[in-house]
Amino acid sequence: MTADSALGVTPAERALRHVAGLAVGPPLDRRLRVTLNFHPDRWSGGAPILARMAADGVYHSQFTTGTSNGGLSAFPGGDRWRWESRIFNEAYDATAPQHRPVYGALNFRHRPYGAAPRFGSAHFRLTPETLERTTFCYPDSFTEPTDFGVAARMGLIALAEADRRDVLDDYIEAQVHGPVRFDRDVTALVLDPSHRGTEVEAAARRLPCPVEWHPGWRIAAAALRRYPDFRGPEYVALAEEIAQDGMLDPRILGDAARTGRHDPQALKKVWHYLARFGAPTADEAGTPAAGQAAAPAADETEPDDRKGAES
Repeated sequence: MTADSALGVTPAERALRHVAGLAVGPPLDRRLRVTLNFHPDRWSGGAPILARMAADGVYHSQFTTGTSNGGLSAFPGGDRWRWESRIFNEAYDATAPQHRPVYGALNFRHRPYGAAPRFGSAHFRLTPETLERTTFCYPDSFTEPTDFGVAARMGLIALAEADRRDVLDDYIEAQVHGPVRFDRDVTALVLDPSHRGTEVEAAARRLPCPVEWHPGWRIAAAALRRYPDFRGPEYVALAEEIAQDGMLDPRILGDAARTGRHDPQALKKVWHYLARFGAPTADEAGTPAAGQAAAPAADETEPDDRKGAES
């Protein structure tokens, strides 16, 4: 038993205290929100993910669900376990999966799609109170960063604003410590309009939080031929294959995922194409805005290839 545990200090409190000691900078603007992006039409544990969320009442990490939008490394000795051990000074090494933090991002750019849409078309927007039990790093934890933040000391925004990253990589990672309850910690579940009138909307309205809609992603699949090097021409071809009436949106992509006929990692690349180029305005996801980095080459290492999104 450690001295902290003998004094009743929880792993979450130990982790927050450790990261606070590493953080520098001014206090965070409490009007900013953490968002948790995910795909609302996928399945988890043999059930639709929103149905499972409604039954559980809390948002689970990869350690609990055993599922991921990317790499699955949430097990002792795996990459996710190792990153958490390093960042939180071993606070969670012997902790049960349900007590580990969940991952999101700080929406410092006020994007309607959430802070990190590469991880999914929907997002939960968290309450301001959750900021006090959230730690932050920049860039993504898979890079083993050395810059950290907490609500009281947050210098990461200046770093991110000075950086030149692709839209899908332009986020400050957030780790929320303690349960994220839908009836207490969430101000809204924000969905893509392609899910209006579907079972996704019906399931979302069974959660004890408001449902909102963002402007949406939609693009003619043939338009992606202009960007063969973004993730690879084979994923452009797959986008055209699964398109309906030549169009691609999150609902159509989810329909393709549920058929089981396509490699989930390949569909993830198609989602990146849609998220990157299918938004209404260039700065939110599309042609790089002024001063922003061009799209990375297809062989660039991606965060969710190695870490995975929450579900």
